[in-house]
Amino acid sequence: MRSLASALRLLGGLVVMATMVAVFMVVCVFLLPWRGARIRACNVFGHITGRACLWLASADVQDAAACKARAEKFYPAIYVSNHTSAMDIFVGIWLGPSGVVGVAKKEVVWYPFFGQLYAISGHLLIDRSNRATAVEALAGLAALIAKHNLSVWMWPEGTRSKDGRLRAFKKGFAHLALATKLPIVPVVVSGAHKGWKKGSIVLEPTKLGIQVLDPIPTTDWTLDTLDAHVEEVHRQFVAALPADQRPVEGVEG
Repeated sequence: MRSLASALRLLGGLVVMATMVAVFMVVCVFLLPWRGARIRACNVFGHITGRACLWLASADVQDAAACKARAEKFYPAIYVSNHTSAMDIFVGIWLGPSGVVGVAKKEVVWYPFFGQLYAISGHLLIDRSNRATAVEALAGLAALIAKHNLSVWMWPEGTRSKDGRLRAFKKGFAHLALATKLPIVPVVVSGAHKGWKKGSIVLEPTKLGIQVLDPIPTTDWTLDTLDAHVEEVHRQFVAALPADQRPVEGVEG
């Protein structure tokens, strides 16, 4: 029965995603000349679809309204979050305020329905296997942020944790902070790895904890102190996460 219920929830999520993608693909085609407008239109898609898919996945989001209000309060910013589950994508597209541009690996375009909309949405795709092009793409993102008064949402671990424990952070978000001087807002997610484990299609009911921490100013950041600032952000995640999601010294999750 549990497997059947999980399959039905997944099917329901695919139906919701396919329906919403069909609607917003038309919107994005109409808005092709205006990238900023496409990004904001897809934020509306995310707010509706992300919340619906979390509900269908039986993710009980704790203090959802308060989390949403805090995320919007700190706009504009660079929102950074930990990544342990496909469920984190739904958290990001639901929680990110209007005007938030996402940063995703180029392979996301192959995700059913969602990937095809992402491809024309105006959000950023990067090639993680090519550092030079990834850096160039982030530099272009800084200009886009300034032009359209945008924020950005990133998962600085670069890939999902296998066991829910926090991984080391890559520096892309910090270089973007240097270029934009936007504050960093840590968004700490706990419990997602229990609801939808990596490599599994079985959904388990779970309590999803989301903490939107206070902004970290970046106006005094420099290239010379960048490593220390990345570590500072990482420490805030470690302090906010439950014990079973904190990194184990010498072990990469």
